[in-house]
Amino acid sequence: MFSKYLKTLSILKKFLFINFVIFTIIGLFTIVYLNNIQPNLVKKKSENHIKIINNTIDNLSRLNVKFVADDIRKFLFSTRFIFQNLDRVIFFDSNLNLIGDTNTLDLDPRSFSTRVDEIEFESLSEDKNDQNIEEKNINIDQEKPVSLKDILTDYSKSEKSENPYTFIQENYNQFKLTTIKDVEREGSNVGYLAITEIANDIKTATDERKAFVIRTAISVGFVILIFSFVLSRYFIKPIQNLVHYTKLIKEKNQTKSNIENLKNRNDELGLLSTSLEDMTNELQKRVTHAENFSTDLVHEIRNPLASLKGASEILQDTNDKDQRLKLINILSHDVQRIERLITDYSQMLKDEVALSKEKMNRINIEPIIQSVVDDYNNIHKVKKDIDVRYENDGKKEYFIKGIENRIEQIIANLLDNSISFSKKGSSILINVSDTSENKVSVKILDEGEGFKEKDTSRIFNRFYSNRPDKFGEHSGLGLNIVKNLVDLHEGEIVASNRVDTIGAMIEIRFPTI
Repeated sequence: MFSKYLKTLSILKKFLFINFVIFTIIGLFTIVYLNNIQPNLVKKKSENHIKIINNTIDNLSRLNVKFVADDIRKFLFSTRFIFQNLDRVIFFDSNLNLIGDTNTLDLDPRSFSTRVDEIEFESLSEDKNDQNIEEKNINIDQEKPVSLKDILTDYSKSEKSENPYTFIQENYNQFKLTTIKDVEREGSNVGYLAITEIANDIKTATDERKAFVIRTAISVGFVILIFSFVLSRYFIKPIQNLVHYTKLIKEKNQTKSNIENLKNRNDELGLLSTSLEDMTNELQKRVTHAENFSTDLVHEIRNPLASLKGASEILQDTNDKDQRLKLINILSHDVQRIERLITDYSQMLKDEVALSKEKMNRINIEPIIQSVVDDYNNIHKVKKDIDVRYENDGKKEYFIKGIENRIEQIIANLLDNSISFSKKGSSILINVSDTSENKVSVKILDEGEGFKEKDTSRIFNRFYSNRPDKFGEHSGLGLNIVKNLVDLHEGEIVASNRVDTIGAMIEIRFPTI
């Protein structure tokens, strides 16, 4: 359920929600920690009080000091160094009369009186531990001043008055800790002993920790807000813009997007935006290419189909044997032409798919071209007595960034085209050389009739073929495939007639690396 809810939230909301949950959990643990700071510190103080009280009671018993004002006063004078680290130690008899007080040790003995100072406090601490520190059920109105005598009265009436009792008195600038315990001899109560200590260090430590936690919480919250703003401003919104851009492309919407602003960024999102736009443009280019190619293919097929339809209609109406044979030859020729177009088109699509999976590498084209030349010499030397020669400018290495089998395909297609225009006994020359423009020049020169077109770039168009005597025998895709492969290798290809003799020349220039 929780994971399903998270999936419906945006990245920013997920971030804020998770931070809120973590912050809440940490806050709960912090509250528990803060609530335990003061009790733990009070417990340590009270344990020390109990030790002093127990030691004092042991000394009183050992010295057989009576719980009367004179004896207690003498005891306090003789043992005052024991209580020098405490603010106040008070002795009461069993009737709750004041019989000794360290605050009056330096005063006249008559200052010992039955006066009990009234003490105001805000709360009682609940402190139970292994030292039998217990809270007594004392009915006190905390909004009114309460005297120590009243507390002792309730303490003496408690069922477990033999256990020590610690309480705190806190006001604006003072934190007072008081521990009381009854004194028993031979099983009966003879009085009470109270230790009071100003423990402002507890209040200071508690306030410091609370202030630190509050400052930390505010700082963390402030950092989360800043980070959320940065996340939204510099990451979430750009991603939303990219999503919007992809939707515009998907819906073929011509609305202008702000991807140009994203491309200007020098971080990963800028690179992603540039890559996404390049990929989109490439896909659109391929889609447009496929649409145009399909349109051209349909147009090319329409002509032989019209010829098939016309020949088949005439074939039904004629009885002349020679005419019927001629029509059958036309039908066969048109069927072969359609088959050739479809076969070449299918092969071209397969090549495009293969190209998308192949990787460019640093290759030396010299042995590749030499290998193709050797293969064609072995084949066409016998068929048409055509000699394919290879020459270079003396170098053995011509490195370019390319795909080896595609370079072979380029050279093979160009040789096939040159051979188809060459006469028996002629020769074809392939020349490889470096240019002054850091490019490798590959020239294919034949001894055919040359180009009749004034604009020789037309020969690289799809389905273009200028072979009146061999109409229908070629699909017109061979040179177009070569042009596409050269463009893939970031090269350029030009066609022209030879100047020194009759024939055609096709030159390819690849950038070197």
